[in-house]
Amino acid sequence: MKKISFYISLLGLVSFTSCSLFEIDNKDVPAETLQGQVVNAETGEPVLTDQGSEGIRVRLTELSYGDNVTPNPDFFCMPDGTFQNTKLFKGTYNVRIDGPFIPLLREDDRGVPLADETQTLEIAGKKQVKFEVQPFLKVEWVGEPTVVNGKVKAQVRVTRGVSAADFQAKIEPMGGYSASFLNVTDIQLFVSYSSSVGYRARDERWSNKIEYSGTAFNALLGQTVTIESSGTIPSGRVVFIRAAARINYDTPKGSGTRRWNYNEALQLMIP
Repeated sequence: MKKISFYISLLGLVSFTSCSLFEIDNKDVPAETLQGQVVNAETGEPVLTDQGSEGIRVRLTELSYGDNVTPNPDFFCMPDGTFQNTKLFKGTYNVRIDGPFIPLLREDDRGVPLADETQTLEIAGKKQVKFEVQPFLKVEWVGEPTVVNGKVKAQVRVTRGVSAADFQAKIEPMGGYSASFLNVTDIQLFVSYSSSVGYRARDERWSNKIEYSGTAFNALLGQTVTIESSGTIPSGRVVFIRAAARINYDTPKGSGTRRWNYNEALQLMIP
Protein backbone atom coordinates (compact mmCIF):
# COMPACT_ATOMS: atom_id res chain seq x y z
CA MET A 1 0.00 0.00 0.00
CA LYS A 2 2.84 2.34 0.87
CA LYS A 3 4.49 1.56 -2.47
CA ILE A 4 1.27 2.38 -4.33
CA SER A 5 0.98 5.73 -2.53
CA PHE A 6 4.62 6.51 -3.32
CA TYR A 7 4.19 5.84 -7.04
CA ILE A 8 1.01 7.91 -7.19
CA SER A 9 2.83 10.83 -5.54
CA LEU A 10 5.78 10.46 -7.93
CA LEU A 11 3.47 10.35 -10.95
CA GLY A 12 1.75 13.53 -9.79
CA LEU A 13 5.10 15.29 -9.39
CA VAL A 14 6.23 14.26 -12.86
CA SER A 15 2.92 15.39 -14.37
CA PHE A 16 3.19 18.78 -12.64
CA THR A 17 6.78 19.23 -13.80
CA SER A 18 5.90 18.22 -17.34
CA CYS A 19 3.11 20.78 -17.48
CA SER A 20 5.49 23.49 -16.29
CA LEU A 21 8.00 22.56 -18.98
CA PHE A 22 5.47 22.92 -21.74
CA GLU A 23 3.89 26.19 -20.58
CA ILE A 24 3.79 28.83 -23.30
CA ASP A 25 5.94 31.92 -22.67
CA ASN A 26 3.51 34.77 -23.17
CA LYS A 27 6.04 37.57 -22.60
CA ASP A 28 6.43 40.08 -25.41
CA VAL A 29 9.65 39.93 -27.39
CA PRO A 30 11.67 43.17 -27.65
CA ALA A 31 10.69 44.56 -31.05
CA GLU A 32 10.59 48.36 -30.67
CA THR A 33 13.08 50.51 -32.59
CA LEU A 34 15.08 53.60 -31.67
CA GLN A 35 16.82 55.48 -34.46
CA GLY A 36 19.05 58.45 -33.77
CA GLN A 37 21.47 60.92 -35.26
CA VAL A 38 24.17 63.15 -33.78
CA VAL A 39 24.76 66.50 -35.47
CA ASN A 40 26.81 69.62 -34.97
CA ALA A 41 24.59 72.14 -33.15
CA GLU A 42 26.09 75.05 -35.10
CA THR A 43 26.28 73.63 -38.64
CA GLY A 44 23.80 70.75 -38.65
CA GLU A 45 26.47 68.47 -40.12
CA PRO A 46 26.67 64.87 -38.87
CA VAL A 47 29.29 64.22 -36.20
CA LEU A 48 31.46 61.53 -37.80
CA THR A 49 32.80 58.86 -35.51
CA ASP A 50 34.46 55.47 -35.15
CA GLN A 51 32.34 52.32 -35.16
CA GLY A 52 33.62 50.93 -31.88
CA SER A 53 34.22 51.70 -28.22
CA GLU A 54 36.28 54.78 -29.12
CA GLY A 55 33.30 56.18 -31.03
CA ILE A 56 30.07 57.76 -29.81
CA ARG A 57 28.61 55.65 -27.00
CA VAL A 58 24.83 55.31 -26.67
CA ARG A 59 23.44 54.44 -23.24
CA LEU A 60 19.76 53.64 -22.67
CA THR A 61 18.23 53.46 -19.21
CA GLU A 62 14.67 52.15 -18.98
CA LEU A 63 12.74 54.17 -16.40
CA SER A 64 9.44 52.29 -16.62
CA TYR A 65 10.11 50.36 -13.41
CA GLY A 66 11.36 53.21 -11.21
CA ASP A 67 14.43 55.35 -10.70
CA ASN A 68 16.88 52.80 -9.29
CA VAL A 69 17.53 50.93 -12.52
CA THR A 70 20.67 49.89 -14.36
CA PRO A 71 21.35 50.92 -17.97
CA ASN A 72 20.81 48.60 -20.90
CA PRO A 73 24.00 47.30 -22.54
CA ASP A 74 25.78 50.18 -24.28
CA PHE A 75 26.05 50.31 -28.06
CA PHE A 76 27.79 52.68 -30.47
CA CYS A 77 27.07 54.97 -33.37
CA MET A 78 27.90 54.07 -36.94
CA PRO A 79 30.68 56.06 -38.70
CA ASP A 80 28.18 58.60 -40.08
CA GLY A 81 26.97 59.56 -36.59
CA THR A 82 23.69 57.61 -36.71
CA PHE A 83 22.58 54.79 -34.43
CA GLN A 84 19.83 52.20 -34.25
CA ASN A 85 18.53 49.61 -31.79
CA THR A 86 15.72 47.35 -33.01
CA LYS A 87 15.40 45.10 -29.94
CA LEU A 88 13.78 47.23 -27.27
CA PHE A 89 10.75 46.69 -25.07
CA LYS A 90 8.07 49.35 -25.00
CA GLY A 91 8.71 51.81 -22.22
CA THR A 92 10.16 55.09 -21.01
CA TYR A 93 13.88 55.48 -21.61
CA ASN A 94 16.56 58.00 -20.87
CA VAL A 95 18.90 58.28 -23.86
CA ARG A 96 22.44 59.51 -23.25
CA ILE A 97 25.32 59.78 -25.69
CA ASP A 98 29.00 60.35 -24.94
CA GLY A 99 31.55 61.27 -27.57
CA PRO A 100 34.11 63.84 -28.73
CA PHE A 101 31.89 66.76 -27.79
CA ILE A 102 30.82 68.80 -24.77
CA PRO A 103 29.21 66.28 -22.37
CA LEU A 104 25.42 66.41 -22.36
CA LEU A 105 25.26 65.40 -18.71
CA ARG A 106 27.48 67.59 -16.55
CA GLU A 107 27.78 67.24 -12.77
CA ASP A 108 30.08 68.75 -10.17
CA ASP A 109 32.44 66.78 -7.93
CA ARG A 110 29.57 66.01 -5.55
CA GLY A 111 27.35 64.62 -8.30
CA VAL A 112 25.09 67.67 -8.30
CA PRO A 113 23.68 68.20 -11.83
CA LEU A 114 24.91 71.31 -13.63
CA ALA A 115 23.27 70.55 -16.97
CA ASP A 116 21.32 67.63 -18.40
CA GLU A 117 20.83 67.60 -22.17
CA THR A 118 20.09 63.88 -22.35
CA GLN A 119 16.63 62.97 -23.62
CA THR A 120 13.85 61.01 -21.94
CA LEU A 121 11.20 59.58 -24.25
CA GLU A 122 8.58 56.93 -24.76
CA ILE A 123 9.64 54.20 -27.16
CA ALA A 124 6.85 52.32 -28.93
CA GLY A 125 7.04 51.25 -32.54
CA LYS A 126 9.74 53.25 -34.31
CA LYS A 127 11.07 56.32 -32.45
CA GLN A 128 13.53 58.83 -33.85
CA VAL A 129 15.74 61.16 -31.85
CA LYS A 130 18.30 63.81 -32.74
CA PHE A 131 21.11 65.17 -30.57
CA GLU A 132 22.69 68.53 -31.33
CA VAL A 133 26.18 68.69 -29.82
CA GLN A 134 29.32 70.82 -29.76
CA PRO A 135 32.20 68.77 -31.22
CA PHE A 136 35.65 69.41 -29.77
CA LEU A 137 37.33 69.57 -33.19
CA LYS A 138 36.54 69.80 -36.90
CA VAL A 139 38.77 67.75 -39.23
CA GLU A 140 38.75 68.49 -42.98
CA TRP A 141 40.57 67.24 -46.04
CA VAL A 142 42.57 69.88 -47.91
CA GLY A 143 42.69 69.06 -51.60
CA GLU A 144 42.89 65.50 -52.91
CA PRO A 145 45.22 62.87 -51.45
CA THR A 146 47.98 61.62 -53.73
CA VAL A 147 49.49 58.16 -54.09
CA VAL A 148 53.15 57.72 -55.03
CA ASN A 149 55.01 54.39 -54.86
CA GLY A 150 52.35 52.80 -52.69
CA LYS A 151 52.22 55.64 -50.16
CA VAL A 152 49.26 57.94 -49.55
CA LYS A 153 50.03 61.58 -48.86
CA ALA A 154 47.11 63.61 -47.51
CA GLN A 155 46.61 67.12 -46.22
CA VAL A 156 44.21 67.97 -43.41
CA ARG A 157 43.05 71.02 -41.51
CA VAL A 158 42.04 70.86 -37.84
CA THR A 159 40.05 73.65 -36.16
CA ARG A 160 38.20 73.89 -32.88
CA GLY A 161 34.53 73.01 -32.99
CA VAL A 162 33.93 74.81 -29.69
CA SER A 163 35.82 77.90 -28.54
CA ALA A 164 38.32 77.66 -25.71
CA ALA A 165 36.20 80.07 -23.65
CA ASP A 166 32.99 78.05 -24.13
CA PHE A 167 34.82 74.80 -23.40
CA GLN A 168 36.17 76.18 -20.13
CA ALA A 169 32.83 77.69 -19.12
CA LYS A 170 31.12 74.30 -19.43
CA ILE A 171 33.87 71.94 -18.26
CA GLU A 172 35.50 73.86 -15.40
CA PRO A 173 32.43 73.75 -13.07
CA MET A 174 32.63 69.93 -13.20
CA GLY A 175 35.81 70.11 -11.11
CA GLY A 176 39.44 69.21 -11.66
CA TYR A 177 39.78 71.53 -14.64
CA SER A 178 43.09 71.85 -16.47
CA ALA A 179 44.00 74.08 -19.39
CA SER A 180 45.77 71.03 -20.86
CA PHE A 181 42.37 69.47 -21.65
CA LEU A 182 42.26 71.62 -24.79
CA ASN A 183 45.61 70.41 -26.14
CA VAL A 184 45.40 68.55 -29.46
CA THR A 185 47.43 65.40 -28.83
CA ASP A 186 47.54 63.65 -32.21
CA ILE A 187 46.42 63.47 -35.82
CA GLN A 188 45.78 60.02 -37.25
CA LEU A 189 45.66 58.77 -40.83
CA PHE A 190 43.75 55.48 -40.85
CA VAL A 191 44.06 53.21 -43.91
CA SER A 192 42.01 50.07 -44.47
CA TYR A 193 40.39 47.82 -47.04
CA SER A 194 37.13 48.43 -45.13
CA SER A 195 34.81 51.34 -45.90
CA SER A 196 34.28 51.58 -42.11
CA VAL A 197 37.90 52.67 -41.79
CA GLY A 198 38.83 54.08 -38.39
CA TYR A 199 40.71 53.09 -35.27
CA ARG A 200 38.79 49.82 -34.98
CA ALA A 201 38.99 49.04 -38.71
CA ARG A 202 42.51 50.09 -39.63
CA ASP A 203 45.44 48.30 -41.19
CA GLU A 204 48.40 48.91 -38.91
CA ARG A 205 50.84 48.30 -41.78
CA TRP A 206 49.77 51.49 -43.51
CA SER A 207 48.07 53.72 -40.92
CA ASN A 208 50.15 56.48 -39.40
CA LYS A 209 49.98 59.25 -36.80
CA ILE A 210 51.62 62.50 -35.75
CA GLU A 211 51.74 63.15 -32.02
CA TYR A 212 52.06 66.53 -30.30
CA SER A 213 53.07 67.38 -26.74
CA GLY A 214 51.71 70.21 -24.64
CA THR A 215 50.43 73.16 -26.63
CA ALA A 216 52.62 72.42 -29.66
CA PHE A 217 49.64 72.02 -31.99
CA ASN A 218 48.10 75.39 -31.15
CA ALA A 219 50.12 77.13 -33.87
CA LEU A 220 48.82 74.58 -36.41
CA LEU A 221 45.12 75.12 -35.71
CA GLY A 222 43.51 76.12 -39.01
CA GLN A 223 46.72 75.37 -40.91
CA THR A 224 47.36 72.65 -43.48
CA VAL A 225 49.08 69.60 -42.02
CA THR A 226 50.58 66.90 -44.26
CA ILE A 227 50.52 63.28 -43.16
CA GLU A 228 51.73 60.22 -45.07
CA SER A 229 50.82 56.56 -44.74
CA SER A 230 53.33 53.98 -43.52
CA GLY A 231 54.74 51.01 -45.41
CA THR A 232 53.92 50.30 -49.02
CA ILE A 233 50.36 49.53 -50.08
CA PRO A 234 50.27 46.88 -52.86
CA SER A 235 49.39 48.22 -56.30
CA GLY A 236 46.02 47.41 -57.81
CA ARG A 237 44.26 47.55 -54.45
CA VAL A 238 41.36 49.77 -53.37
CA VAL A 239 41.73 51.27 -49.90
CA PHE A 240 39.78 53.71 -47.75
CA ILE A 241 41.33 56.48 -45.69
CA ARG A 242 40.12 58.79 -42.92
CA ALA A 243 41.83 61.39 -40.79
CA ALA A 244 41.08 62.02 -37.12
CA ALA A 245 42.25 64.25 -34.28
CA ARG A 246 41.53 64.45 -30.56
CA ILE A 247 42.12 66.60 -27.52
CA ASN A 248 43.43 65.71 -24.07
CA TYR A 249 40.00 65.20 -22.51
CA ASP A 250 38.17 61.95 -21.84
CA THR A 251 34.45 61.39 -22.18
CA PRO A 252 32.70 60.46 -20.02
CA LYS A 253 34.82 62.26 -17.44
CA GLY A 254 37.11 59.81 -15.68
CA SER A 255 36.63 57.02 -18.23
CA GLY A 256 40.13 57.38 -19.67
CA THR A 257 38.74 57.22 -23.22
CA ARG A 258 39.80 60.16 -25.39
CA ARG A 259 37.65 60.05 -28.50
CA TRP A 260 38.62 61.28 -31.97
CA ASN A 261 36.75 63.66 -34.21
CA TYR A 262 36.82 62.34 -37.80
CA ASN A 263 36.42 63.55 -41.34
CA GLU A 264 34.67 61.60 -44.09
CA ALA A 265 36.18 58.45 -45.61
CA LEU A 266 37.74 58.58 -49.08
CA GLN A 267 38.24 55.69 -51.49
CA LEU A 268 41.56 55.41 -53.33
CA MET A 269 42.92 53.13 -56.03
CA ILE A 270 46.57 52.29 -55.56
CA PRO A 271 48.22 52.38 -59.03
